[in-house]
Amino acid sequence: MNRLIAWLPDRIDRRVRIAAWVSFVLNVVIIGTGGAVRLTGSGLGCSDWPVCVPGSLVPTPEMGIHGVIEFGNRTISGPVLLAAIAVVLFVWRIRRERRDLFVPAVLVLVLVIVQALVGAFVVWQELAATLVGFHYTVSVVIVCITAAFLARMVEPAGARELAVPRAFAVLTRITGVVLAVTVVVGVMTTASGPHSGDANVVRTGVDAELLAHVHAWPGYVLAALLATLVGWAALKRLRPLRWLLALLAVTLVQVAVGVYQARSGLPPLAVGVHMILAALAAATMTVVVLRIKRPVTTDAAPDAAAAAASAR
Repeated sequence: MNRLIAWLPDRIDRRVRIAAWVSFVLNVVIIGTGGAVRLTGSGLGCSDWPVCVPGSLVPTPEMGIHGVIEFGNRTISGPVLLAAIAVVLFVWRIRRERRDLFVPAVLVLVLVIVQALVGAFVVWQELAATLVGFHYTVSVVIVCITAAFLARMVEPAGARELAVPRAFAVLTRITGVVLAVTVVVGVMTTASGPHSGDANVVRTGVDAELLAHVHAWPGYVLAALLATLVGWAALKRLRPLRWLLALLAVTLVQVAVGVYQARSGLPPLAVGVHMILAALAAATMTVVVLRIKRPVTTDAAPDAAAAAASAR
């Protein structure tokens, strides 16, 4: 055990960076494969959990391609869990000085385990729409946390200070709330739409067309807010500019995909792209929020600590 602990990194090295990126990518991939399960009607391709079908861990020929698709999505859960464990282990020795990395690493591991349990209930409850929506939402949260880990990993630990005007920071956080609302309403819209994962699944009963219009409203507000933030950041050369540009680009593509899918009868591929882009937009928004602060310089750190103590 001592040899293992001694082998673990005592700083942010290549192993930490690779494990963190693998964790982020795999959690995005599993959203895509989970979407493929629903969009191909393969939600009950494996009718049991943790086995695929009673008496068999893997899909049987009788399950056809749907069994292969659902089992493939389940299989990715293993690497997702292993990557989460690896990240926790690789920051173990620096857990005290880098709590900003250790805490999110542990949170991701816990949520990945929770996701496995939620997935079991999704199968046992035969793809209940609310459970499926919750399953996706948790995946988006995990992607955001892994993105936050990546953003903090490249910066030093310690105190942070506001790097933008306070009004800009407030508007950025408001934009984050609008993005969250957009994603949640999007999940509700999907839960009432036709792509249930299986032809026999009962949907929520809410008018999907009405929800699609409601979903569009915060999406347009989000695009307007992002355009405002990009213009402001470009004018003042603010720290989050590059990430805001990336987020605006993703959002505009999202709007285009959303309009296309609504006018084209919700083609499965477009819906799948929309799901993945929503997760990537949420992850990018997370990084933008983190970028409104910067590490306190060494010279300024004592003053910042004194100010914090005085405020307390």
